[in-house]
Amino acid sequence: MLPSIEQRLAIELAAKPAQVAAAIALLDEGATVPFIARYRKEATGGLDDIQLRLLEERLRYLRELEDRRSAIIASITEQNKMTPELLQQIALAEDKTRLEDLYLPYKQKRRTKAQIAVEAGLAPLADDLLNDPARNPEEEAAKYLRDAFTNADGVNNPGVADTKTALDGARQILMERFAEDATLLQSLREYVQEHGVVESKVVAGKEDEGEKFADYFDYSEPLATVPSHRALALMRGRREGILDVVLRLDTEAEKPKWDAPHNPCESRIAARFGIKAQGRPADKWLLDTARWTWRVKSFMYIETELMGALREKAELDAINVFARNLKSLLLAAPAGQRATMGLDPGLRTGVKVAVVDATGKVVDTATIYPHQPRNDWDGSLHVLGQLALKHNVSLISIGNGTASRETDKLAQDLIKARPELKLTKIVVSEAGASVYSASEFASRELPDLDVSIRGAVSIARRLQDPLAELVKIDPKSIGVGQYQHDVSQTQLARSLDAVVEDCVNAVGVDVNTASAPLLARVSGLSSSVAQSIVSYRDMKGAFSSRAALKAVPRLGDKTFEQAAGFLRVMGGENPLDASAVHPESYPVVQKILADVKRDMKAVVGDSGLLKSLNPAKYADDKFGVPTVTDILKELEKPGRDPRPEFTTATFKEGVEEISDLRPDMILEGVVTNVAAFGAFVDIGVHQDGLVHISALSNTFVKDPHTVVKAGQVVKVKVLEVDPKRKRIALTMRLSDTAPQPGSQPQQRGDRDDRKRVAQHQRQERPAAQDAGGAMAAAFAKLRK
Repeated sequence: MLPSIEQRLAIELAAKPAQVAAAIALLDEGATVPFIARYRKEATGGLDDIQLRLLEERLRYLRELEDRRSAIIASITEQNKMTPELLQQIALAEDKTRLEDLYLPYKQKRRTKAQIAVEAGLAPLADDLLNDPARNPEEEAAKYLRDAFTNADGVNNPGVADTKTALDGARQILMERFAEDATLLQSLREYVQEHGVVESKVVAGKEDEGEKFADYFDYSEPLATVPSHRALALMRGRREGILDVVLRLDTEAEKPKWDAPHNPCESRIAARFGIKAQGRPADKWLLDTARWTWRVKSFMYIETELMGALREKAELDAINVFARNLKSLLLAAPAGQRATMGLDPGLRTGVKVAVVDATGKVVDTATIYPHQPRNDWDGSLHVLGQLALKHNVSLISIGNGTASRETDKLAQDLIKARPELKLTKIVVSEAGASVYSASEFASRELPDLDVSIRGAVSIARRLQDPLAELVKIDPKSIGVGQYQHDVSQTQLARSLDAVVEDCVNAVGVDVNTASAPLLARVSGLSSSVAQSIVSYRDMKGAFSSRAALKAVPRLGDKTFEQAAGFLRVMGGENPLDASAVHPESYPVVQKILADVKRDMKAVVGDSGLLKSLNPAKYADDKFGVPTVTDILKELEKPGRDPRPEFTTATFKEGVEEISDLRPDMILEGVVTNVAAFGAFVDIGVHQDGLVHISALSNTFVKDPHTVVKAGQVVKVKVLEVDPKRKRIALTMRLSDTAPQPGSQPQQRGDRDDRKRVAQHQRQERPAAQDAGGAMAAAFAKLRK
């Protein structure tokens, strides 16, 4: 028998079965991954959140596998076709593919040609010819002629009119038998996985319509090496009717002729059933049957399966890219509690202005028209200056949509004209701001503000605290994905929700200022309980302690256990309520204070003292060394924020359009998106440049995420600029030199891959425009 689920997961995670069993038990009890990773280290032996997320996903798969195994056993048993050998094979099947291979001959299906032939009594003919090729097919077939008849179920059967019909029927029986042989099917699958080639051609007459897929009009690549972004591009091209995409063997660049020698797969089918060319009467008929099996049944089945597997892998890679980029954005450095002015750029409709105080409360709004057609530059500067002075604004947050660069210049002129205001401007991603503006939550949060102004509020707040603001938006609307609309939306949502949950709980949440959407992402809190917390807070005032949360309706003991450690009560009755120390561990802190004979204020922040303490001294049966170690670290810096310090990129003055760029120019920029083939960088010219994976570092880079992340400030050098096609090639290897006209660029890597990246940029661009400039050029490449 197979090892248990716990044992299989333990092997995959390189963990002990007891660790896995404990984690599964906690998950089944309703515990969240952040809670288990942080506060149940003793139980799980210190499994971290990454291991626990993998465990959670694989546990779901393995349980579905066991459910399917049980259903298949029940189905075959019900058909009275189960044998001890088959049961053993099913019991040992390690994945869904093997399980379905074994079930294939017993799966209920519509009446096939083989079944009709069996009804007509042709199974003995098929067996005789296979077992004794010395028999003459025509002579044997003549023995099985039969008139049309009605079978036992009352369904008409055409019978066997002549020897050709008899041999065709016998062939259908053997083809079905050969194609449903699980061992053979796995052998063929493995061969095609290794020797398959994905090939695409443009559909005749679709050349102009499908220009965005031009790189795939005559394309081929080994199945095993097709990267996710190319696979998804191919699938989209096929879905839109632009491309014919097929799978073929690497030995069959041209369509094979019928009388050609058997290919390796046809030979495997023949060998599996002892079919050989020895000059016997039935040999050719059997060899042709093997060929028919491959071309009509086995290959079509395997092609569908392997292309589906390629799509699934590509989707998973794309989802992982999205998840990692989202995590980087959510954990971007917050500017903190500083009065901020948000500018939502626009041309004809004007620039929407919102001023929020240090707590994010909206204190003023306006609309200015510095750009075409009104061109009220001076009037706009006056309005902004008055608002900044009135509300003591220190930061200007500018959305990166349409007219962003022009609005950035307006802010720069304001800073120059009013140096006494000591203003700092930052261009931020306005991803999803329009989605938030029109959301039901925004209507409740900002009921008196026009939809257009709400976007400016969001832009201001996301500079103060990106995490707190972005959780109000469906993660999919943040748009840092690669072909995100082409992937499984259920799987994507599950993955992104997990990222948001992990990020929120890693940072912690101030229970007295957090919005309901932010609270809803805290471990253990549902949307309804989060709203209850906000309603109770509005009615009763700020919470003075974590314990006071227990008075909130529907917030029971189990919910409190899951959530309390991630909720912060700043300036409350107990200093520990502002830390990540869980209330259940407060007695451990009291034990430490009693031992060192100091009060809380004297111990908190005393790094020297806390590092000198031995965690084992305070551990007991309930709280082990891992928990005590975490407590001591937390006392050193209570409520420490894991996010980096706030920094900003400085765009080069005079570089505002793509036409201002020159080869070898060194610029500062912000990474807006990371894909499998490189990173996109905003350098302040409305169009992101691409740093190909080969130009990210002087050393080999397998995964761009190991070098850069979304939101990171980087220095880059311009290699190539193509204003017509809006393509900018950048390098982070500042020693590189731009290629001379007509020469090859110094970037390492596949030139064809870079062409496809550029094509990928072009075909994705319209999506950003459709979203109302939500991400503008920054994420236009990878929106879908």
